[in-house]
Amino acid sequence: MKNYTYLIINVLTIFFPVVLSFDKRVAFAKTWRFIWPGMAITGLVFLFWDVMFTIHGVWSFSPDHIIGLKFFGLPLEEILFFLTVPFACLFIYACLNYYVKWQLPRMMARNLSIALIILSLVLSAIYYDRLYTVVTFALLPLVLFFTLKKGWLSRFYMAYFVSLIPFYIVNGLLTSIPVVLYNNDQNMGIRITTIPVEDHFYSMALLMMNIAFFEHFKKRRKLAA
Repeated sequence: MKNYTYLIINVLTIFFPVVLSFDKRVAFAKTWRFIWPGMAITGLVFLFWDVMFTIHGVWSFSPDHIIGLKFFGLPLEEILFFLTVPFACLFIYACLNYYVKWQLPRMMARNLSIALIILSLVLSAIYYDRLYTVVTFALLPLVLFFTLKKGWLSRFYMAYFVSLIPFYIVNGLLTSIPVVLYNNDQNMGIRITTIPVEDHFYSMALLMMNIAFFEHFKKRRKLAA
């Protein structure tokens, strides 16, 4: 059973979002067709970097906690991670949109994005020789810049902050067991519990890209109708 650790974490991550997708109020299952295209595009971008990070020793995977099936050097479970986590986070986003009417003021959300862009550029310049750090803080400002004027930006930040709860559970398990082993020579070496600080911003870029595509394909369908 030990070899199924990462696979079980993936299954548990997606189990409740899938089951609750058929709830008649949120009706998340009806929006699935808007999820897959963006998830495929975003997944390809992040899986490219995942392969590069693995090749260059940014992180590695404990052979004791994976089933051993690999593609391009990545465990099957790691590839599934870029499907299960975005799906679960999009479910959180959809639930908050339905149940919570309050959102961050648009100016506050925009200013937060600008502050994150500045912070990212500074950190990528300081840690230019740390591959995980420089890629994370070079990618995030690009994503933030193209979403500055989006109407859903305030709701994104709400979803992101709520998603930090399962984030700490899932990433906490992956880094404490450990299933994923990080090379501190390729990151800032700062951790919150056992989770590298970069993971928080890498996750933000991943979630923001998925939501951007989700909203884009949803809007395009409405216009076509």
